[in-house]
Amino acid sequence: MNVIKHVLPFFLLAISLPLYSQFISSITYPDTTKQIDNNPNDPSVKAANTITAEELKAHLTILASDEYEGRETGFPGNARAADFISNYYDNLGTKKVGEDNGHKQSVAFTWSSWKETNVIINRKKYRHLWDYLAFPTKNTSMPPLMTDEIVFIGYGIADKNYNDYKKAKVKNKVVLMYEGLPNQNKNWVDNSWTTERKLQVAKEKGAKMVLIIANDIKAMLAENRKILLGPTMTLGKVVEKNMATANHIYISPNTAQDLWGEAEDKIIKARDKGRTSGKPKAVKFKTFFSMVNNKKINSIEGHNVLGFIEGSDKKEEIVVVSAHYDHIGKKGDDVYNGADDNASGTSAVMEMAQAFVQAKKEGNGPRRSVLCLHVTGEEKGLLGSAFYASNPVFPLENTVVNVNVDMIGRVDKNYTDNPDYIYVIGSDRLSTTLHRINEDMNSKYAQITLDYTYNSESDPNRYYYRSDHYNFAVKGIPAIFYFSGVHEDYHMSTDTADKIQFDKMEKIARLIFHTTWELANREERITVNVKP
Repeated sequence: MNVIKHVLPFFLLAISLPLYSQFISSITYPDTTKQIDNNPNDPSVKAANTITAEELKAHLTILASDEYEGRETGFPGNARAADFISNYYDNLGTKKVGEDNGHKQSVAFTWSSWKETNVIINRKKYRHLWDYLAFPTKNTSMPPLMTDEIVFIGYGIADKNYNDYKKAKVKNKVVLMYEGLPNQNKNWVDNSWTTERKLQVAKEKGAKMVLIIANDIKAMLAENRKILLGPTMTLGKVVEKNMATANHIYISPNTAQDLWGEAEDKIIKARDKGRTSGKPKAVKFKTFFSMVNNKKINSIEGHNVLGFIEGSDKKEEIVVVSAHYDHIGKKGDDVYNGADDNASGTSAVMEMAQAFVQAKKEGNGPRRSVLCLHVTGEEKGLLGSAFYASNPVFPLENTVVNVNVDMIGRVDKNYTDNPDYIYVIGSDRLSTTLHRINEDMNSKYAQITLDYTYNSESDPNRYYYRSDHYNFAVKGIPAIFYFSGVHEDYHMSTDTADKIQFDKMEKIARLIFHTTWELANREERITVNVKP
């Protein structure tokens, strides 16, 4: 954080709700002149010391073995991993709060992909992923479509100051529109006219299919390659939903030129008039267009796994400690074991659960309940944590904080000479108290380097939005995310157990435990004191 820039605003807001235009992005180096507190009479130290490199290795080696086939959501290896973690909590004796008196929460998913998609314009066949893009998750299957007339409607906007639909008859028609907005210099429409909003209006007006002229179809493909090339997973059972948006495809400018043919001059003239005068005009033109969009969809079931340590006098308040246990499966014969991503975080949370259970047996808390939440579907878009946040086992208003652990077993290129570090993300985004607690626990018990580089609002990697804590943060729940950075084996078949630095894992897991212990045992629950 730029200290000079923020001294005055902080002073002015010190007695009210703090507002930050820039969250912390500096590095906290440990004060090694201080002695680390390792008092065996301190219950938290005694419990933390049960988290060992040897036991972390035992868990991780199993989870990252070929037997678990990369733990891809919806596949047998993922189910075996869920059983392994569930059985672990059974053996620990944690309270069963899942379905069927167990430790699991069922999560339904749907795989969507194109069984067939093709476009023909004037007897010429066009190529998906080259001439046009069709997103399976944003379209429904439809009967074969054929027409000899298309309606050009400019930018597909229906606003009081600019209306592409004025006098346009689009019911049961194929319509053609441009991406983006007509003329921002004129302020006719605001940025709320997203593509999704345009498609909602097109559906309300009865359009059968929308063709959107993409500004840069190659860039769009590059950004969405995973969704377009392979099956896409979404939450929910296999039911073709009645979408709020019209079926649509994106076409390249060259494809658009082939489509309108001899009507090009009329269309360009209408487009330019709309841009300059704010009075667009729809253009009907003759062309032969046919399309087939036939989806292949199937439902699968996955599970979040729940390890619950019930608290004592504040047991209604919940501290959620999360880690995703899924990874990306196999490609051919290659197993993507995901040792660091995220067998490391999963193993750490399992060891933390054992430490809390042992402390409870000895009469040392926790005061608040601790839910160790192992989520699936993270690699598919944070789906398992999104499901839990929308279907919580315990009320979200009782959820005090989320502590998220995702990849803590390796060293990135910035710290090759100093493995005793961790990137901390999100700690001050909603609660400065959460940030201070983690700093205090590190100073007292761990003394490792805390790097907040990726906490910056300008972080190009956007890690704050890319792990499971985010689904709690958007619900207003303070969240902290521990992460040791990416490396050359990230999402590769070479992310294997033999490359994990277990001594490093032990130190980080103990720090996370101490922070969680404080959150679970302090007198006052932490509160949101930063405006989101």
